[in-house]
Amino acid sequence: MISNRSRTDFKIIVDADSCPVKDIVFKTAGEKGVPVVLVSSVSHQMNLEGDNDDITVITVDNIPQAADIQIVNSSAGGDIVITGDYGLAAMVLSKGAVPVSARGFVFTPGNIDRLLVQRHIDARIRRGGGRTKGPKAFGAEDRLRFEKALKKLITERLKQAGQVFD
Repeated sequence: MISNRSRTDFKIIVDADSCPVKDIVFKTAGEKGVPVVLVSSVSHQMNLEGDNDDITVITVDNIPQAADIQIVNSSAGGDIVITGDYGLAAMVLSKGAVPVSARGFVFTPGNIDRLLVQRHIDARIRRGGGRTKGPKAFGAEDRLRFEKALKKLITERLKQAGQVFD
């Protein structure tokens, strides 16, 4: 369960199997007292060092979409969800959560449809034997962009809840 010590009415949920910015999430969330929920499959099981009541690890079966289903079921309006999965981003958007990629890209109702269509087109090209361009290598600039986006989202959520005053 999420700690009762938490000072916020929202949480950060991380699609943790391949998330390269967990350290930034832990640091940034810890500074603001935001609880973190890591969701991963048994094949990527995590053990966190130390005892932190504001971090919860949920391990799911190693079947397709199990982590995504858990994340959708765990998310609520105002939560921040860290994922690079467009389909998962669309589902949590419909619940009022705010998805953001590890590269700092914030998914919105205004951009998700275009991303889903492009994903579909790319999949069709690959099924037909074609090749599509993959993402560039993840780097330091991506980490900085993510940290900036996460801090901004947390600050916005705290302001909405009346927990930050200018």
